[in-house]
Amino acid sequence: MLCHVALPAAARRSHVGPKPRRRRRTLVARLCGCRCGRRHLLGASSAAGLLHIVNPTPLAVAAPPIDPEVMLERVHPTRPGWYEKLYATAMDKGMMAYEAEIAKYKSNLFSQLSVAGKNFLELGVGTGPNLKYYASADGVNVVGVDPNMYMEEYSRAAATSAGLPLSNFTFRRGVGEALPAEDSSMDAVIGTLVLCSVKDTTMALREVMRVLKPGGLYLFIEHVAAPDGSLLQFVQSALDPLQQFVSDGCHLTRKTAENIEQAGFSSLSMNTARLSSAYIISPHVYGVASK
Repeated sequence: MLCHVALPAAARRSHVGPKPRRRRRTLVARLCGCRCGRRHLLGASSAAGLLHIVNPTPLAVAAPPIDPEVMLERVHPTRPGWYEKLYATAMDKGMMAYEAEIAKYKSNLFSQLSVAGKNFLELGVGTGPNLKYYASADGVNVVGVDPNMYMEEYSRAAATSAGLPLSNFTFRRGVGEALPAEDSSMDAVIGTLVLCSVKDTTMALREVMRVLKPGGLYLFIEHVAAPDGSLLQFVQSALDPLQQFVSDGCHLTRKTAENIEQAGFSSLSMNTARLSSAYIISPHVYGVASK
């Protein structure tokens, strides 16, 4: 996963004589000394949410990219066709109340894509419920990534309904841990209700960073664990194994906000919300991060 860090000229100079330890300390200090006022708040925050402003952390050194097809079979082996088809249908028909309640958050959040460029990747595109919020602008190109092959039919229909020409929409079967996209190729990455289901949240966020252009945006909406010690947290913990089994690996108890805060984005605006239409996954975080 390649994160592109522009090193100062002093960090690129070669040294005469073998002093590797001193040079290494200097390089680490330069990479970590990023409290330079570059942080800023992205986007409009909702009055209903609690805003967290997160200091940027140093970008992680990326590992070599892994072939997306290899990673797909490693972390999400093909399920029986009947299961994947049933799950796709359930997501299309069973999320109507949730989508109605979350609509105001999505509308506000995705409005920021109007100035983000034209090349977008949606991680966990599913049946395409987000496309109507951002895919209707002229010249937009969307790559929708999902491990479930049966989501393609639904997402293509959603693209058409949103006014996105099918020539501008590409469905790719894949997973967040190895996104099928080139380095620094996307103006924005969108992900809603997806980090709950990836095998490795940290790896998925590194992949988001890898495919984003410098300054590119990551827009997210995720359900998260309830506060420690709460009744809802107890219920989530009790139901978590069953949820993973019936909901294609979805976890109820992940502290996803912490993962996003630690991912190394240069700036981050994050809000919280509670949804009444889905008690078990009521606590949510949503926001925008910039590479």
